[in-house]
Amino acid sequence: MKIAVVTGASSGMGREFVLQLGHFYHNLDEIWVIARRRDRLEQLQSVSRVPLRIFEGDLMKKQVYREYYRTLLDRKPDVRMLVNAAGFGKSGKFADIAEQGKKLQTDMIDINCRALTRMTQMTLPHMERGSRIVNLASAAAFCPQPGFAVYAATKSYVLSFSRALRAELKPRGIHVTAVCPGPVDTEFFTVSGELKGSLKKLALVQAPAVVHKALKDSRKKRAVSVYGVQMKAAFIGAKILPHSLILKAEEIFIR
Repeated sequence: MKIAVVTGASSGMGREFVLQLGHFYHNLDEIWVIARRRDRLEQLQSVSRVPLRIFEGDLMKKQVYREYYRTLLDRKPDVRMLVNAAGFGKSGKFADIAEQGKKLQTDMIDINCRALTRMTQMTLPHMERGSRIVNLASAAAFCPQPGFAVYAATKSYVLSFSRALRAELKPRGIHVTAVCPGPVDTEFFTVSGELKGSLKKLALVQAPAVVHKALKDSRKKRAVSVYGVQMKAAFIGAKILPHSLILKAEEIFIR
C-alpha cells in the first residue's frame, strides 16, 4: 500500500497539500490525514482525488499517536511522502503573550517542534528509497523575529532539523525539503493575530501556489523551498547581512 501522510490537514497549507498530492502522485492508495476537526477532514474527503484515512486528534495528546502507530504496524504501508504541516503561531511581545495564556508559547513549541519530530520518528521506518519528507517551516526561520520570537525560533528548529535530516538520509535515497513561505493567506492569522506591517501585507501569497512550488521543489530534491521574489531576497539577505542590522530594519519598516 502506497500512501502519503499529512498533518494539519483540516485547513490551510495542510489541506492544500492533500488536494494537490493526487496530481503529484498517480499511484497513491490512500492519504492519511491527521487533524483535530473531523468535520473538516470529512469535507476534504469528498473533494480529494485520493481516498483518505482519517486520524482525528490533537498532536499534543497521546491518543492520536497511538492510533497512528497501531495502524502503521497493522497496514505496513510504503510511505511515499510525509508532510508535517501542523503548526500555529502567536504574534506579540513575549511577555504580553505570556499574560494572555501561560501555555500558548510552550504549546507552539510542542506542536511546531515536538509533534513534527515525533511524527517523523514514527513514520521514517516505513519510508523507502525515493520517499520524501516535507516540513513546513517559514521565512521567519531565517532570522530572529521580535514580536514573533517563539514562533520564529520554532521554525528555525524545523529548518535546521530538516537540513540535518536531509544529510543523514541522503545515503538511503530519502529526500527532505523545508518549505519556508512568507505570509500565506490562510486561517493562520485567525490564531496568530492580524498581519502587521505594510511590507508583510504586500508579501501575502496564496496557499495553492506555495504548495505547488513546494511539491515541485521536493521532486527536484531541493533542500529548501522559498516562494516569491520577496522571500527569496529575504533568504539571501539573512545569509549575508548581520542579524543585528536585520533587526534594526524590522523595527523601521515592518512594525
